[in-house]
Amino acid sequence: MKVPDFIDRSSLLKGVAASPGIAIGKAYLVDRSKVRVLYQYLINESFIEEEVARFERAVDATETQIVAIKSEIPAELSDHAYILDTHLRLLKDRMLYQDTIDRIREEKINAEWALKKSVDHASDLFSRIRDEYIRTRIMDVENVTDRVMRNLVGQKPESLTEISERVIIVSHDLSAADTTQMRLDRVMGFITDMGGKTSHTTIIAQALEIPAVVGLKDCTQRIRTGDLIIVDGTSGDVLINPDEKTLEFYHGRQRSYESYQAEIVRCSHLPAVTLDDHRLEVKANIEMFEEVAAVVDHGGDGVGLYRTEFLYLSRPTLPTEEELFEDYRDVAQIMAPRPVTIRTLDLGGDKFASTVRWAEEMNPALGLRAIRFCLKERGIFETQLRAILRASAFGNVKIMFPMISGLEELLQAKEILEKVRRDLTRGGFDFDPDMDVGCMIEVPSAAIMADVLAREVNFFSIGTNDLIQYSLAIDRVNERVAHMYEPLHPAVLRVLLSVIRAGHEAGISVAMCGEMAGDPLSVPILVGMGLDELSMPSTSVPHIKRLIRMMTRAECQAYLEQILRCRTVIEVNDFVKLTAANRFSGLKHGVRVGPSA
Repeated sequence: MKVPDFIDRSSLLKGVAASPGIAIGKAYLVDRSKVRVLYQYLINESFIEEEVARFERAVDATETQIVAIKSEIPAELSDHAYILDTHLRLLKDRMLYQDTIDRIREEKINAEWALKKSVDHASDLFSRIRDEYIRTRIMDVENVTDRVMRNLVGQKPESLTEISERVIIVSHDLSAADTTQMRLDRVMGFITDMGGKTSHTTIIAQALEIPAVVGLKDCTQRIRTGDLIIVDGTSGDVLINPDEKTLEFYHGRQRSYESYQAEIVRCSHLPAVTLDDHRLEVKANIEMFEEVAAVVDHGGDGVGLYRTEFLYLSRPTLPTEEELFEDYRDVAQIMAPRPVTIRTLDLGGDKFASTVRWAEEMNPALGLRAIRFCLKERGIFETQLRAILRASAFGNVKIMFPMISGLEELLQAKEILEKVRRDLTRGGFDFDPDMDVGCMIEVPSAAIMADVLAREVNFFSIGTNDLIQYSLAIDRVNERVAHMYEPLHPAVLRVLLSVIRAGHEAGISVAMCGEMAGDPLSVPILVGMGLDELSMPSTSVPHIKRLIRMMTRAECQAYLEQILRCRTVIEVNDFVKLTAANRFSGLKHGVRVGPSA
């Protein structure tokens, strides 16, 4: 929602909307600035092992602290205890633990200096990764190592459990350990300088259902303890010391939002059926097993995209077939009979597994990644396919191949899948012989060849994040051109419509799992196009399902026809801005209109 004109812009901070809702209260500034390494010195040879032991004691102390925090985690966050398990694993990760010890011994430097160099090296590696979820995992590394650093220098972090009044937390950053210590009766919301949409801090804020805005850059410089602030976790706005008129306006928005939330949560398990009886499946995207509970709680009709990279990137060695199988089986069993669509590895190029190495590429996004990587590294690919097929015996599992650019790749992937089927049959393993096989449409060549590809699969899933940036030649993480990333560009809309029509003409279903699928402004357009399934973050499911139940497919088709007459993205955005909220009443709650939609 646009900030009203009467609000003083000098008091307004803009950040990333991390967890929806509105919090109004006093600020409580928490010092979470990183420990500075003030002393960098060389160690005498005879004291090297003593310095190593000092580092190991700091790691052990950190482990004890995190275990203690985990043991006291509140019931409402029990499903997210895995985040602290991840931090415990990071403590002994070779990239940090062993690398720091090696630097102490080889460079003969103090533990603080060695640890900082190891973290800097890890940060450099992660900064090259284009996938936002994986790239932002460096924040977990930094949070864990900061705790180790505090133990090395004897500095005790301020505990959030000691807060004695209802406040809004203001911090440079918050770790998973910090957020799991929050008391819901004391913390109304939080804002941070750092963070993004996929950080673990954001995930926990959404689980706690408290308003949060992250990525504000300088909120800790602008706000002091005791300041009255407004946090709008839906728009990403923060207001400092607002006047009475502004307070009255946001109190009204707060009441409206809370009433709306109560309504959609009550109805989240109802099907997404339009007023003229057209049903869409509304599913959720997940990164790891522990998110499955949130899918069920928010009324998801299944898992529309299970990104499988985390098990490969959160460890120093490749996962075994048995480890993969157990993970996929557990997801399938919990979701059954609802479907789980597992995407095969989208590794390579800008991502890495610790035991897999290849030469740097000039343009990794267009290099050896996803299905190209899997077709080259057949051993890794076949191991994952075996695990997915075996898991299909325990639920409604589907498989899809990412980054397919043409028929040749798809046929090769299917041929390998068939070989794995034969191997499993000979080995006496159970699996679903009729498991659906699909491919992602996220490369322009695949969209152009959709009619040909459709004859070889059971379903399409449109990955709009890549399809849009490749179609428009826009790098969505490049700050210079990211503003030109336009989901509602006329060219994008025509590509989407052609893919959906090609799929339906071949008699297969067409889903969408990119960010556009969870954007309320796009939903009427996608319904008008005849899309069969939407997949999005689980927290978006209740709102999108309710929105679909408030419209008719016929009015969406008429709306789409008007939009397709627009020749420029400016015309599309202006038309949507002027008509969407009035035409589709469910859009009025916290929806922003414009290029970022």
